[in-house]
Amino acid sequence: MSGTPSTDPRAAAPGATPPPPKRRGTELALLGFALFITLVAQAIVDLTITGSLRPDMLTFGGWITALWVVAHLVVRKFAPYADPLLLPAVALLVGLGLAVIHRLDLAAEQVDSTVTREDAPVQLMWATVGVLLFVAVLVVLRDHRLLSRFAYTLALIGLVLLALPAVLPSSISEVNGAKIWIRLAGFSIQPGEFAKICLIVFFAAYLVDKRDVLALASRRVAGIELPRGRDLGPVLVAWALSILVLVFERDLGSSLLLFGIFVVMLYVATERASWLLIGLGLFAGGALLAYQIFGHVQARVDTWLDPFAYRDGAGYQLVQSLFGLGTGGLFGAGLGGGRPDQVPVAKSDFIAAAIGEELGLFGLVAVIIVYLVLVERGLRTSLIVRDAFGKLLAAGLSFALAWQVFVVLGGVTGLLPLTGLTTPFLAYGGSSLVANFALVAILVRISDAARRPAPPVTPPRTALGDAPTEVVQS
Repeated sequence: MSGTPSTDPRAAAPGATPPPPKRRGTELALLGFALFITLVAQAIVDLTITGSLRPDMLTFGGWITALWVVAHLVVRKFAPYADPLLLPAVALLVGLGLAVIHRLDLAAEQVDSTVTREDAPVQLMWATVGVLLFVAVLVVLRDHRLLSRFAYTLALIGLVLLALPAVLPSSISEVNGAKIWIRLAGFSIQPGEFAKICLIVFFAAYLVDKRDVLALASRRVAGIELPRGRDLGPVLVAWALSILVLVFERDLGSSLLLFGIFVVMLYVATERASWLLIGLGLFAGGALLAYQIFGHVQARVDTWLDPFAYRDGAGYQLVQSLFGLGTGGLFGAGLGGGRPDQVPVAKSDFIAAAIGEELGLFGLVAVIIVYLVLVERGLRTSLIVRDAFGKLLAAGLSFALAWQVFVVLGGVTGLLPLTGLTTPFLAYGGSSLVANFALVAILVRISDAARRPAPPVTPPRTALGDAPTEVVQS
């Protein structure tokens, strides 16, 4: 059967490889599933606690649906080859977090009928701001490699943001003993969350430039090639920075997070395990020094080692968390069926304990698996992206999420001392939520570059006079 010849250039090239699928339909279907889980969780909370659906349920459903539709359309337009699992994983975590925060709001109203402020609508507003920042990053940042040009500027901005709460008066910067906030006119922000992203960009650009030097070895000890002494400077600077954060801001979480991110990115860049050993040694030495010098660090460690000895004071929060996790068991008490409000500051610091009590061990493991999917897709992006800066940046951002979740869950379950970090996307807090949306937007941009087919290489045209000739005898 004859027909009109195809004008598709791919059809004209018999040996051409077809472009990879964009899989935006997969992303949309998974977003619909995340939205369904969100609305069902909200409905279960309302029906269990109040016996009826709240009047603004329709408004909430329309709002949250609009957020993910806008985010999906922007990804479809500006990052069409991005990984289809990144945005749905974030949507599921944010939706579950909103349901648990709403459940804790209702519990507070039952205990004190005069309580009128709800945190779930505020968290929804912060999610809206986060989606807007997500959209802005994708629209403005068309190539992640542009960030490397501003690496030192971003490093300066990150250091200023990190140090700013330490130099401000405690009245506007200190909460629960940690000077990590800026509170003015009823508005509060945690600048360290944004400093984290700026410093990760700087670390990636710096290590790309210096990785050949940092990979050099001077001697071999016990089968491990140690770096040269002159190359220890970057690690010592990162270690000193983390100690300064611990000293002046009394923030164990940010200190541990920043130093861990830099050491792991250094290992990824150089592929030398000796950097990990040096990092662990410096961290152990710094932790021991901080324990001996600073009373607040000693108090946290002592409470961690034996929380029940301090159950009426500093250990009360952790003890209540452990009781809640034990009450939840394998399958949990069901949304609205437990008492997670018995844990102080459950909406932010201990939201994982609330999930473990009402959804059980299986529910908490399911949440951890969603985080693992998010981190795995980020690391996969790091492996397949073509440029070295993108590889290190995606690895650093992914590890930052994984490390923060590990430290938070370790504190909630008693595996690690409490650090004050919040669970990404789940916990109540505008700074953390908005900053993590920016982090995921950069990951989406890198994954689009990684999965996008390489432009075809056009062979250079040869001038007629330079063309090879051959004499053929007939």
